[in-house]
Amino acid sequence: MIERIVIVEDEKPNADRLKRLIGELYPRAEIKAVLDSVSDAVVWFREFGDPDLVLMDIRLSDGISFDIFEKVAIDCPIVFTTAYDEYAVQAFKYNSVDYILKPVEKEELRIALDKVQEYGMLSNSQESLEKLLAYVKPKNYRSRFLVPFRDGFQTILTGEICCIYTDMKLTKARLQNGKDVVLNISLDDLEKQLDPSIFFRANRQFIIHVDAVSQLVHYFNRKLKVVLHKADFEIIVSREKSNLLKDWLDS
Repeated sequence: MIERIVIVEDEKPNADRLKRLIGELYPRAEIKAVLDSVSDAVVWFREFGDPDLVLMDIRLSDGISFDIFEKVAIDCPIVFTTAYDEYAVQAFKYNSVDYILKPVEKEELRIALDKVQEYGMLSNSQESLEKLLAYVKPKNYRSRFLVPFRDGFQTILTGEICCIYTDMKLTKARLQNGKDVVLNISLDDLEKQLDPSIFFRANRQFIIHVDAVSQLVHYFNRKLKVVLHKADFEIIVSREKSNLLKDWLDS
């Protein structure tokens, strides 16, 4: 039974989002602490011991959360949350029941919590590791698109794309040569198919390529405006996603 939860997250909007989602999914659960650094987490776990579940970001203000395990033993289920998928296999060495990419969606969190309920605390035995790795599906991200061209088709590589956007209910890709091509797929589906280290969902209308970003400009109410090298779109990123965007560009 999940009754006591600790959140380790250094970005307040993400921590608040997790608290809200937990309140909706497990209203009886108590958030025992929200910790924003490796040092604070070490102090807390040494003093209070293990809760029923830890939701843990990987990149914290003073280091990587894996550093916590070098200083204190945590023997309860852990669900890692991060904007990056590069730490997946490493995460499963530390009692990880699941690994969720940000922004955390309610359904993904529900599935993770169900795993905690079903499997309980998993040790670092080979059997446990195999169970955990079973949840990690190899991701073959899309590298090209086949689009209509004249009397046939042409191939567009993802590296040729500056951004992908919606226009009059159509999904279009703006290429580096300034041309647009229509893609017969929604932005929501594309977000799952494209490599998150290269493409970022800036808002409901735009997915941007990392190499196409020229600069970020401060915008009203702590939002950011994305300026692209070869496109003049006005792309506004919410303040909730601004830090994720900066981390993505700085990785």
